[in-house]
Amino acid sequence: MGKFKQVSSLLMLALFVLSVSAQEPLVVVVNKNNTVEKLSRSELIDLFMGKYVAFPNDVKAIPVELDGDHKIKVDFYQNLVGMPMSRVNAYWSRLRFTGRKRDAVFKQNENDLIDFIIANEQAIGYVPESLITEDLKVVYILNE
Repeated sequence: MGKFKQVSSLLMLALFVLSVSAQEPLVVVVNKNNTVEKLSRSELIDLFMGKYVAFPNDVKAIPVELDGDHKIKVDFYQNLVGMPMSRVNAYWSRLRFTGRKRDAVFKQNENDLIDFIIANEQAIGYVPESLITEDLKVVYILNE
């Protein structure tokens, strides 16, 4: 019985490692007509953490986020800023307390998020790489 348990544990560990390493990259996208071609990690952090409200070319940016604790949102913030959602939410709570408001738009799912970006040249958001369409432009790739 002990050997079976060890083999079973090793098999579960191997499956977990394979699923983590095979995780699809998340990409940060803008409308295809947006003039921004690429953004750095620090520029993305500034946009999604509220330090800046415009792209590097001074055009207003509209961050589009998935609502709540959606897995893609959790992965995005973990990869971008290395923080769990609880810390990201606490950060925004502190900013709200000081009177700063967040200009992000929140969507229920990836399709709504993509539709919003396609309809708004100023929008920027994150999606799994497999959801890229010809109407979107990738400006950054996370967890490559």
